[in-house]
Amino acid sequence: MNEENPEHINLTKLGEGGTQPKRELETFPNRNPERDYIVELQTSEFSCLCPKTGQPDFAEILIRYVPNQRIVESKSLKLYLWTFRDQGVFHEHFANLLLSDLVSALDPRWCWVEVNFNPRGGIGIVVTAEHGTSPNVALS
Repeated sequence: MNEENPEHINLTKLGEGGTQPKRELETFPNRNPERDYIVELQTSEFSCLCPKTGQPDFAEILIRYVPNQRIVESKSLKLYLWTFRDQGVFHEHFANLLLSDLVSALDPRWCWVEVNFNPRGGIGIVVTAEHGTSPNVALS
C-alpha cells in the first residue's frame, strides 16, 4: 500500500497494533460525492453500563448513512464504541450521542442509527435516531 497517499494522512489507528479506546471518529475522503449511496455499519458487540446501577448493558448497533465529502473509518468507530464499555450512559442518550458524533465528523447527507439493547429485567429497548432526509436509495 502507498503510505504517502494524502487520503490516509488523518488515519492514525488503521494498521496500528495495540490501540486503545478513543472518543474520536477518523474519516477519509469520499471519492464519489456526486452520487447517493448508503454505507452500513453494524456490530453486536457494544457494551456500556447502567448509569444508576453499574450493571452491564449489551446492544446491537446498526448505522446507515449517505456520505457527503467524508466516510468514517471503521477501526476508529470500533475504538470510539469501546470507550463506552466502562461508562454509565442511558440507552436513549447513547443513541443520540452516537448520531451527533457521526454527524459532527461526517456532515452526511443522511444518517440513521438504531441501537437495540438486550433485555434486562425483561424489557428490551430499541432507540432509533435520524439526521437529514431519508435517501432515494433502496434499503435492504
